[in-house]
Amino acid sequence: MSIRFTTKARRGMVALTVAAGLALGVAGCGGGGDDEKPDTSASASNNGGSKTSAQEGQAAEPLAEVKGSDGLLLQITSAERDSGGFVTVNGTLKNDGAKSAPIPAALSGNETEIIRNGRSLGGATLVDSKGKKRYYVLRDTDGRPLTTTGLSILKSGDSVSVFMQFPAPPADIAEVNFQLPTFSTATITISG
Repeated sequence: MSIRFTTKARRGMVALTVAAGLALGVAGCGGGGDDEKPDTSASASNNGGSKTSAQEGQAAEPLAEVKGSDGLLLQITSAERDSGGFVTVNGTLKNDGAKSAPIPAALSGNETEIIRNGRSLGGATLVDSKGKKRYYVLRDTDGRPLTTTGLSILKSGDSVSVFMQFPAPPADIAEVNFQLPTFSTATITISG
């Protein structure tokens, strides 16, 4: 019986140690970061210049802002080409309306495979007018879209960071049209 008690006590101590380590790690990663961000963005806007934050690697001014229904606003902050042949579009989806706004199901697009995986931004496309091609959000091997998922309701004044990953257009194409169902179209410049 004492061996069983010792084993249970050891498991309890290991679980306690792991939980304490995780709590310290979360506190260490999240502490102080929010206090510094408003100061940097405030100083960038006070100087009147659009500076790039070394930590985030994104421009202070968004590449584009597109408006949707019910006060939803998507600010596209970056569109970066990587060496693997992909373009990742990052942004912030905000609710500028006076009341909570449900995320429209139309943002997921109309493909059965994407709809089956829940609400997402899977309906987004990049259009290369010069090459006359449309690029859809990529999917993983299980058919899940490589984009922000699990969107449902955005309260008034709230925002959420979003991303979408697309196949990259040819290297000589820098400007593409960004389209998202129920939102206006915007021309964005791909970096990298």
